[in-house]
Amino acid sequence: MRRAILHIAQSSEAGVARVVTDLAAGQCAKGDRVIVACPIAGTLLWTAAQRGAQVVRWDAVRSPGPALPREVAGLQRIVDMVRPDVVHLHSAKAGLAGRLAIRGRRPTVYQPHAWSFDAVPAALRTTAVQWERTGARWAHQVVCVSEGERAHGVAAGIRSRYTVVRNGVDLDWFNPPEASSREAARYRLGVSVTGPLAVCVARLCRQKGQDLLLDAWAEIEDRIPEARLVLVGGGPDRSVLAARASPTVGFAGAVVDPRDWYLAADLVVLPSRWEAGMALAPMEAMACTRPVVVTDVPGAREFLPPRHVPFAVVPLEEPGALAAAVARLLADPATSRALGEEAQAHIRRHHDVRQVVERMYTVYDDARRVWAAGLHGPGRTTADATTTDARVP
Repeated sequence: MRRAILHIAQSSEAGVARVVTDLAAGQCAKGDRVIVACPIAGTLLWTAAQRGAQVVRWDAVRSPGPALPREVAGLQRIVDMVRPDVVHLHSAKAGLAGRLAIRGRRPTVYQPHAWSFDAVPAALRTTAVQWERTGARWAHQVVCVSEGERAHGVAAGIRSRYTVVRNGVDLDWFNPPEASSREAARYRLGVSVTGPLAVCVARLCRQKGQDLLLDAWAEIEDRIPEARLVLVGGGPDRSVLAARASPTVGFAGAVVDPRDWYLAADLVVLPSRWEAGMALAPMEAMACTRPVVVTDVPGAREFLPPRHVPFAVVPLEEPGALAAAVARLLADPATSRALGEEAQAHIRRHHDVRQVVERMYTVYDDARRVWAAGLHGPGRTTADATTTDARVP
């Protein structure tokens, strides 16, 4: 059966853009009609079109504000034009505007990609939690990318039909040929072919914790003077971070394809304060045989082989622990290479994006069944073994 699937995303770059693009590509390959609505800024509009999706411009800004009524009206027009069989909302802003626009009138799947209440100032947290609780009645399925993310939503009192569908990686894309060695990648990037290199691939913002990494880097420099760090990504914090960075820290800016940076690195680090439950950058690095160091956000341990956890996971907002973990691996190339090879095998076995595409079809079928039955609020579904009921006392 050929479906019309409408993906809506305000976040049109970095991890969310790659998730939407990979889903759209897999669904187009299955013969479905796939439409992606997003802003023209960022990479999603053209990457989705390149992979076979129909793209529709949706003018939306990142944060809620005076433009929200116009954004909601814009989505109502898009939904009326497309008449999708299922709507898949990605991230907080699309989740807000999309659920207000549709209000359950079409099968709706909401994927937070990190809960909105973690991203707002403390004074707005209660309001954000209350909205997520209210908005849950207009989502026939809520997709979390880790059990940790799902549990975080349940703990916040968000009652919904949850399904955990763990993120996947395009293994063909992130499995370069043998000729693409570390030295070749560094040559292409204009990076020194000698000396240990740590890379952080993420938007430059408070969430991703690059300020904590710079705090840790001072200690790493003392231990390994020849080490270098490159921050790959654009974002609002670039000027602040650049002002406090040492000469051994470089800024690569935003890139469409981060593969060469993964290949050039000896280690990939992501010191996030919070995450969507399963960040893509570390998984992509692992697919390229690179070891990772990540902070202990919900879901971080779920994409790692068990043996990697003592090397790879550090406490939140502790630069000293972060420095120790990064320095340990940069100073031990043999262990780093062994961990990287194990990491690639683990990603290939458990996180192939083709598995994600297949699982999402089951989510869509459940959403349509729930919608057709006229059900509201939390209830039992049968999407897969990770589907759960969330009931709040």
